[in-house]
Amino acid sequence: MQVEDTALAGVKIVHPDIHRDARGYFVETYNRARYFAAGITADFVQDNESLSAKGVVRGLHWQAGDKAQAKLVRVVRGAVWDIAVDIRKGSPTYGRHVATTLTAENGLQFFIPRGFAHGFIVLEENTLFSYKCDNFYCKEAERGVRFDDPALKIVWPTLDIPVKLSEKDQTHPLFGAIEPWSAL
Repeated sequence: MQVEDTALAGVKIVHPDIHRDARGYFVETYNRARYFAAGITADFVQDNESLSAKGVVRGLHWQAGDKAQAKLVRVVRGAVWDIAVDIRKGSPTYGRHVATTLTAENGLQFFIPRGFAHGFIVLEENTLFSYKCDNFYCKEAERGVRFDDPALKIVWPTLDIPVKLSEKDQTHPLFGAIEPWSAL
């Protein structure tokens, strides 16, 4: 596997070794020793999965304080454009973002450490998205910011259909109103 650092410290794109032949493919999607050696040292405790229609936007989300989660995400079926936004208090890259396209075909994984908002837009119907998290979900620690806040300068992919948001994601505050993430 190859691990690519991004412009945001700690955020990584993982290129797993995919072994393809006439039968299909085999890929090791996680190996603690190999990922630790590559600098991804999160101790994953929870796996999540979402199924979404084309045009669905999930995010931008995070959990506050000591309930924060690092995530290792990938697409099992379909495609998404995935994004991480730095929300760490005092970070030199606060408010900046990196994004990548994850597909079942390319097999890429995206590692988002604690202190980053995370979200994605679904590019294909019936996309199956998988998350490994290093902390348990905590409703009281749930936070979010508007995915389309102009202050973030995110250029989301344009689709031939309107985006679909949950009621919760429609009511997130703008970036200027959020409390920056802190581990304390």
